[in-house]
Amino acid sequence: MTIVDLFGIALFVAIVGLTMYVTYIASKRTKGTSDFYAAGRSLTGMQNGFALAGDYLSAASFLGIAGLVALHGYDGFMYAVGWLMGYVIVLFIVAEPFRNSGKYTLADVLSYRLRQRPVRSAAAVVTLAVTIFYMVAQLVGAGAIIHLLVGLPYELAIVIVGILMIIYVSLGGMLATSWVQIIKAVLLMAAMIVMILFIAVIFKFNLSALFGDVIDKNGVEFLRPGRLYSNPIDLFSLGMALILGTAGLPHVLVRFYTVPTAQAARKSVIWAMGLIGVFYIMISMIGYAAASLVGGEAISAVDGGGNMAAPLLAEYLGGGAGTIGGEMFMAAISAVAFATIVAVVAGLVITGAGAFAHDIYTNVIKKGEVDSKQQFKVARLTSLVIGVLSVVFGILAKDLNVAYLVVLAFCVGASANLPTIIFSLYWRRFNTTGAVASMLIGTIASVGLVVIGPNVMGDNAIFPLANPGIISIPAGFLSAIIFTIFSKPEKQEAYAEMTVRANTGISAE
Repeated sequence: MTIVDLFGIALFVAIVGLTMYVTYIASKRTKGTSDFYAAGRSLTGMQNGFALAGDYLSAASFLGIAGLVALHGYDGFMYAVGWLMGYVIVLFIVAEPFRNSGKYTLADVLSYRLRQRPVRSAAAVVTLAVTIFYMVAQLVGAGAIIHLLVGLPYELAIVIVGILMIIYVSLGGMLATSWVQIIKAVLLMAAMIVMILFIAVIFKFNLSALFGDVIDKNGVEFLRPGRLYSNPIDLFSLGMALILGTAGLPHVLVRFYTVPTAQAARKSVIWAMGLIGVFYIMISMIGYAAASLVGGEAISAVDGGGNMAAPLLAEYLGGGAGTIGGEMFMAAISAVAFATIVAVVAGLVITGAGAFAHDIYTNVIKKGEVDSKQQFKVARLTSLVIGVLSVVFGILAKDLNVAYLVVLAFCVGASANLPTIIFSLYWRRFNTTGAVASMLIGTIASVGLVVIGPNVMGDNAIFPLANPGIISIPAGFLSAIIFTIFSKPEKQEAYAEMTVRANTGISAE
């Protein structure tokens, strides 16, 4: 075993040890459902902002965006722009009223003034669908990273990550998850800054020199749209999903329950937007630098989806393949990527566990007649089940680009969750029938169009677009409107109460 191998293993063990210690400390403070789901509402706006950034900057951002930019240029950069713009909607429309109107899960808000059982059931199904899509993307990245870092087989690497995420969530709950995400955000930003400084030195702090070299090696078309999406409708559809999907992601939305006030919720979004914006600028530059210094062929040879572009660039920056400096720097960046994945999967597991334990088990099956201790046990058991299923799906999705997998989750969030959230908060006439129809039709349209699209059926595709958002998102909104208008109105007393609570925070926990 070489020095580089030992260094990679040491980094891996150090990150696991640090996160395990955080989980151990948090487990002492996790005594009930409020601690498990919402960290006891104890985080400050800045802390939650870092955790939110850590939750959002997933393997799709770190590995997938760098790979897409390195292989496809401008079209890959569009992913970063869309994901950042989504937070504008979160800040101005969702964050404060969502925090004030709910308790632990997305369904708490959606069912506040509607019939509990059908709305919670539908919301839980959508949450679990989004969670699985997003989780698989993280595990695909985890398998590739650990294989590169310590040489373990891809399948074994995914199993290891699955075990770790189950431990984090089942023992430490949201508090441990939040601090793991904060640590990850700091490590990730530091790693990006170091890589950017290396790149700046190579190109003599001249951005034009970087893009000039990219053009020399890849052609001017590399900086123009059309390499990945030749159909402008497909690109527009992608943008719709990325921008609107953020406000419908359950694992992002539940972070607003971890702060004590609506003001702290707004502050956390502003902190997150700043961190995420800086990150996406840097990761795009890293992608272009990888295209210039490493080359698309070398990247594709290691991983067909391009997910190893950033680690391979780190190897080049450290001295090149076969050098101790290059391999150590690649190991360090890979270790940060591992921390990124661990933090995000923990947040996803706790969101999925809440959807089943709090929504389906407690409020649908048991009709709310469950003590917190029993709900706590069910949530931990659900964490185990979700972890096992995600590992299986992650193994099956080995060769897919992680950024594309996450777009599917965003599409479901924008098509199924966002219409229901907006209409629940702002439309008095909205009713249970419209909510359930929107969530189910939005989900079915998103997943169904992907199944019959070119990414699954290839040249035999029935649906021509790779990104179904341009169809599924309007379908979700129109379903909510049509089914509400043509169904019986419901009592509106709860709407007035919800409006006061959403806008003032009165009676919000």
